[in-house]
Amino acid sequence: MNQKEIKELIDFLIEKDIAEFELERGDVKLRVKRGSQPLAVTSLSAPVATVVPAMQAVPVAHPISPPAPANAQAASVAAPAAPAGEDESAWQIVKSPIVGTFYESPSPGAPAFVKPGDSVTVGQVLCIVEAMKLMNEIESDYAGVVAKSYVTNGQPVEYGQPLFAIRPS
Repeated sequence: MNQKEIKELIDFLIEKDIAEFELERGDVKLRVKRGSQPLAVTSLSAPVATVVPAMQAVPVAHPISPPAPANAQAASVAAPAAPAGEDESAWQIVKSPIVGTFYESPSPGAPAFVKPGDSVTVGQVLCIVEAMKLMNEIESDYAGVVAKSYVTNGQPVEYGQPLFAIRPS
């Protein structure tokens, strides 16, 4: 992995607002993590250690702001509240298996795969998470009714972030 590839990767991570990223390619291991500090390489294997000084000299053109708290993002997605007496702890949570950008439909202008209130079956596509220009269909591991959607279309998602709550049928 050369200096130009690393800079392009960092620019992509900034563009997609990805907070943490790890890449292993053969004996090369690259980990980028950001918070309120500018992007920094936190771990790099010995074969490419000569890249580190040049990496630190690369200016970051965009100001970095910390990501919004997950509860604020979830609050921005209005979903019907649980009916009185319903046990939300019984809901099955579908989480993002990868870091990327959430898309609710197969293409712009197309209807969403699912929305709160829709019945779903095991294996049914719920959404797409785009990562590194690859569109990854996220399928339901549960059968039931979509009770809640935690993210909005085009929103960046982290690994393990809740996407949907499914009320078992």
